[in-house]
Parts: sequence; C-alpha cells; structure tokens
Amino acid sequence: MFKKVLVANRGEIAVRVIRACRELGLSTVAVYSEADRESLAVRMADESVCIGPPMASKSYLSIHNIMKAAGDSGADAIHPGYGFLAENPALAAVCVPLGLTFIGPSAEAIEAMGIKTVAREKMRRLGVPVVPGSEGEVKGLAQAENVAEKIGYPLMVKAAGGGGGRGIRIVAGRGELASSLESAQNEARSSFGTGDVYLEKFLRRPRHVEIQVLADGHGNTVALGERESSLQRRRQKLLEEAPSVAVDERLRARMQEAAVQAARGVGYRSAGTVEFLLDGETGDFYFIEMNTRIQVEHPCTEMVTGVDIVKEQLAVAAGGELSIRQEDVRLNGWAIECRINAEDPERDFRPCPGVITAYEPPGGPGIRVDAGFTNGSIIPPYYDSLIAKLVAWGRNREEAIARMERALGEFQIGGVTTTIPLHAAILREPAFRAGRINTNFLEEEIIPELKLRASAV
Repeated sequence: MFKKVLVANRGEIAVRVIRACRELGLSTVAVYSEADRESLAVRMADESVCIGPPMASKSYLSIHNIMKAAGDSGADAIHPGYGFLAENPALAAVCVPLGLTFIGPSAEAIEAMGIKTVAREKMRRLGVPVVPGSEGEVKGLAQAENVAEKIGYPLMVKAAGGGGGRGIRIVAGRGELASSLESAQNEARSSFGTGDVYLEKFLRRPRHVEIQVLADGHGNTVALGERESSLQRRRQKLLEEAPSVAVDERLRARMQEAAVQAARGVGYRSAGTVEFLLDGETGDFYFIEMNTRIQVEHPCTEMVTGVDIVKEQLAVAAGGELSIRQEDVRLNGWAIECRINAEDPERDFRPCPGVITAYEPPGGPGIRVDAGFTNGSIIPPYYDSLIAKLVAWGRNREEAIARMERALGEFQIGGVTTTIPLHAAILREPAFRAGRINTNFLEEEIIPELKLRASAV
C-alpha cells in the first residue's frame, strides 16, 4: 500500500476520500485554490498545498500544479475524486513516469469510455445494447439528415467528447435539425475542445438506471446492483435511490451482466458506473455512457450493500484484490440520497454562494451526511454548489422516504438558500411515492409548481 495520498479535488468528495484514507492509516494531502483556503478538507487533511487562484483552470484543472504539489509533499498516490480532472486520461498517464499511483482506471480505459462515439461502437461490438443512433460522429448537415431519417424523430444531438448535459440538443423534427446541430457543435467546442457530435434516438420518458461496478487487476469484476438516477434537472441529478422500483431480480441480472461485460471489454480496473436508459414499459435498456470514476451518488450503493467503495478503490490501486465476489453481494433495504445544493429552486436554481451562518445536520437511525462544509464555511461562486449529500436508509422504500422527510426537516443551514425545500416537495409528490418517475419528472411535475409559487410572491 502507498503511504501518502494527494486528493486532487475539493468539497465533500475530498472529505470522503480523506476519511477513507485515515481509516486505512494513510497520510493525506489536500490541495486547494485560494478560494478554498479555509475549507473543511484542508482542515481535515494531514497536509495541504495551495495550487493556484480561484479560477479552476489555474488550480483544480491544472495538471502541472497538481503534479508539483504531489512532488513537493512527497505523495506517492493521487485520488482524483469526481469532476475536474477525474476523467482526464492525461492525469492518469502522467502519473506513470513520475512513479505515482493513480487511484482509478488506466488512461487507456478512461480514453476508451471518454469519447462517447467510440464507447458506443465498442459496446455494440461487445453485444451491450445501445440507443439507436449514428455510427460515429456526423460530419455535416447532409449526413445528419440521412441518419435522422433512419432513426426517426424526435432525436438528440449529443457531444461526443463530454458530459454533464452540455452539448446536447433535442430535435423534434427536420426543421430544427440544422440549428440544433450548429448550436450543439458550438457548445461542445467551447466546453470540451471539440465540436464532434453524434445523433441518438430520443426516448420520451425513460428512466436513468446505472450499475455500480468494481474491478481489480486479478480478473475480478463485480456489480453492486443498480441506482435510480431519473430525478434530474437539465440532465444534472438531484436525487438518487438504490435499488430501483422498476428493476426486478431478472432485469437486475441482465443489466449487471451487461455492465460487467462493458467493464471487462475495456480492461477496467477500479470503481466505475455503467449508465443505462431503461424503458419502464418494455424492460429494454440501452447503454449511454460509463463514468470512469467514483460517482457523487455512490453512498446509496454503500448503504444497501455494506461495501466501502472508496476503500475498494484504494486497495485495487495498491495492487490488491476486491474484498468481495459477485456471490457475496446482497442488497439490504433501501437508500435515498438528496443533493443539498446552494441554489434557489424557485428562481431557476440560481446559485447562492455566501457564508454558512448556521449548520445543524440531521442524525438518528439510518441517516448519513457527507458534507464538504460546516458552520462558518464559505461557499465560493467559482465551483459546483453542492454543500452536502443527505442519505437515508430504511428496511424498505417507505421507511427510507419517512426517514429522509424527517432528516430534511432537521437539516438547518443558514446564510445561503438551499435545495432542501425542493427535496421535501419531491418526497410529498404522490407519483414519486408510487415510483412513477422518469427523466422528465422534475421539469414536468415539480419545477413548474415552484415557478408558479415564486411568481406569486
């Protein structure tokens, strides 16, 4: 096992990794921008190194600055967390000649899954079902029109080189294709450095269901069940749960088999998530992408399986084997995660940076809070607005919902507006309680009501 881990991230995921390292007796180095000098991760780590000004491109996205911090601190391993450089193959690649252990998959595996058109084609060859669409990038309007006629409208224009909901346009009919193609290409180019896009059939009301996988360097690949991630706004997840009400044991086995096949097909090692769109009526599912990193919502899986996914990452990176095999995996109970963001849901989710003047997290049976901030912390305006992840576990979904409602009522955060009221509204919605959700649920059922309430004030 390596001895000192540099955590190349910030916020709650940096705190999460530091805690796992501490339990394993590993020293930690927190990196921080000037905006995060007083952060909780900096206070918790054994050492800390400033890597630049607030702008992410000059701090958390600077491979040079992070490598220098690793050298100066004597770290022998780097954990990238999620976001920032976590899925940048260059970071994984540069660790090798410097003798640093990258706590994640190989650069080759990251690259294979990072370009979505390449990943789609690889999955197709492996026999993993993919959403009908173009074979590779579309080079111009004429080709896009030909592909569109084959797959039919509505369809999606999607960036080939990125994620997070950027570089995506929904096209209802042929008359919208030219402008949507140009718009998606421009956003993709500015966001990911390449304007390559592809076309994909638009599924009207699918569910977003993902499979957590773990793989080591000894031939072991394990699936840890599914997470339901359908509650999204502009393709950004807000609430997740494990397992999914739409997945029975037979479907779970099929999806897990496909996810394991996908991971093995790219020689994957570490924790990763294979994401699918699920047609809740037919049971058909389609690969959309693989996240080659730890997921924000990984605590849901940890709560229902008892597996510490970050510790498994650390062990695998050190050359060890997974602590479990597929036959050991058991799903116990139900877990729901709410992302508590510093945003105002009644005002189009406007970011609300500022100073947290009061912070009282909930507790009690089945409650877990993964937070990157506390009382007196500053929420800077430069990064993601996630304050904490509130997770509730219950013996069944009904108990998990009840505990989450209770915990949301206890959670007190002052000084900044948060998404706590939004989550409470979601839990009250009869359709959510009945499990009748899809990827459009928030924007069609919940958010319009919030906007009406705001306009009446």
